[in-house]
Amino acid sequence: MSRTRYPRNLPAAALAVGLALAVSACGGGAADTAAPAASASSAQLNPNADLSKQSITISVWDGYTPKELATEVKDKLKTDLKVTLHDTNEVIMAKLTSGADTGLDVAFVSGQYAQALNEAGLLEPLHPELIPNLANLYPEAKELSYDKGNVFSVPYTWGTTGICYRTDLLKTAPTSWNDILDPPADALKKVTMMTTERWLALPAIKALGYSVNTKSDEEIAKVKAKLLEAKPKLLGYDDTTFGDKLKSGEAVMVEAWDGWCPTTEKNIKFVVPKEGSDLWVDTMVVLKSSKNKEAAHAFINYILDPKVHGWAAENILYKVPNKAAMDAMNPELKAANAPLQMSPSDLLKGESIIDLGEDSLKFTRLATEVAAQQ
Repeated sequence: MSRTRYPRNLPAAALAVGLALAVSACGGGAADTAAPAASASSAQLNPNADLSKQSITISVWDGYTPKELATEVKDKLKTDLKVTLHDTNEVIMAKLTSGADTGLDVAFVSGQYAQALNEAGLLEPLHPELIPNLANLYPEAKELSYDKGNVFSVPYTWGTTGICYRTDLLKTAPTSWNDILDPPADALKKVTMMTTERWLALPAIKALGYSVNTKSDEEIAKVKAKLLEAKPKLLGYDDTTFGDKLKSGEAVMVEAWDGWCPTTEKNIKFVVPKEGSDLWVDTMVVLKSSKNKEAAHAFINYILDPKVHGWAAENILYKVPNKAAMDAMNPELKAANAPLQMSPSDLLKGESIIDLGEDSLKFTRLATEVAAQQ
């Protein structure tokens, strides 16, 4: 079974200045954020609207929804659906924050980007009465620190980051981020890390005991020093083909998003290091500029149907925060993919990645300086 490879999370630095947030660093779903802009009153929507008179346009990553989605939505909702694609969060954020009329009704963005869009006043507060399938979500899906209570976003997929490795090519299984940063002799120059800003920093941040949302100049300086110390020991940096390198044996240990670790392959396993990791979430949001808000909500409700939402888990092998969908998964597929077996409570042990506003530029500088170092 193949999975589409796409860089889900790219830097928000290009839009950080315009979308600065007053949000404190936090972990898991336990911390509070600033009061969401979407809590303001919004126009009432008609639960009995004739959806056949509305049409919606969504923007999503390629391969992240079924190819037949438009046909299926038309059949179930009587609503015309146009699917447009974006490669990265950065691309869709630039589009949504340009000030131009995008014509979009629903966008798929990662959690910290949904947070930024909401703070910028660009999102419609969700109308739960129009999304009864919210009841299918795990209770933990309402505890995400960038949007407690799902006020302005609905989680579509979620997961964490860890170490993906070859059991047959390593004498000792990795247990710590330090195994990536200071690999043993049998892994020297056979390790990859990610280049995306927040994930480049993640192993060093956690190894040093810091928050993934740190804004401290002193802590980031120490993270930089640790990354530079690790660089000569690596095979390289790779956000997209690390699974292939692992399968070929070119790499024996890689930093990886859980869903991209090819654990269906013999001798490949995934582990969350003992120092802990992150919690990333991809979400669906309704744009305030949408002229088809009832249909937009109906679309999200349709996605949350267990049979529909379960497609993502079975085809891109990312966990979905939909209990009914995960319970209905092919048990053999789930058994063959250890990351799919992680419970919501296990996921929430990781720190939710939140938007850092202007402080995101600190991670941009960090990544640039690490890349430039010979």
